[in-house]
Amino acid sequence: MGKCKKRKFKKRYLLVLNLAVVLLVFALLLHKPTRYNRPQAVGTNQVSTYLTNELLPALYNGVQLGEPFDLIVTQKGINDIITHCPWPSASEGVDFSAPEVLFTTDTVVLMGTAIAGGIEFVITAELNPDIDKDGLLNLRLTKVKIGTLNITPLFRLMAARAFTSKLADANIDRENIRTLIAASILNNEPFEPVFPIDDKKVRVEKITITGGKLSVHLVPVLNSL
Repeated sequence: MGKCKKRKFKKRYLLVLNLAVVLLVFALLLHKPTRYNRPQAVGTNQVSTYLTNELLPALYNGVQLGEPFDLIVTQKGINDIITHCPWPSASEGVDFSAPEVLFTTDTVVLMGTAIAGGIEFVITAELNPDIDKDGLLNLRLTKVKIGTLNITPLFRLMAARAFTSKLADANIDRENIRTLIAASILNNEPFEPVFPIDDKKVRVEKITITGGKLSVHLVPVLNSL
């Protein structure tokens, strides 16, 4: 085979190889995980009965007793609450919809549909909440995937930059619970898990996640004089 033919063969081979890689990446990105059961949004005209009749009463009754108690959140119940929220939600040109939560051993799995440029993807994020030896809560984002493609390192880099840029805003309250939760998820920063409930406060002392259920052990916080 002459040199000219060899060069042409090599170029064609590289072209086919690059095309195969691109197709493989797209296949991985567009893959829909079998465990994702896309929920149908109910809309905002109704309120989740699980929220109003079960979860909130259990929380408020436990707080009023003034003693440690366990708040149980079921996978079915949390997804019922989510379906009653307004979807889709748009951010930076991307529409997010149909989120679903799965409780597996020690892990909270968040799955949802994202549409960008008319192309639909399924995004999966995994959290491993943990209380450290100092009693601080870290929500610990451990994995992010689009389809079956693991993008965790890239997501961490982009999220850290975006979060740092947001914190540069002087109007941002760094002690706001939403900011603390975002810092924990995006920057792996633990925080003191004390939450106000009406005129009282509770501390999260333990989180247990098993198949289909999340249990939070809450302890009342006495007001200091």
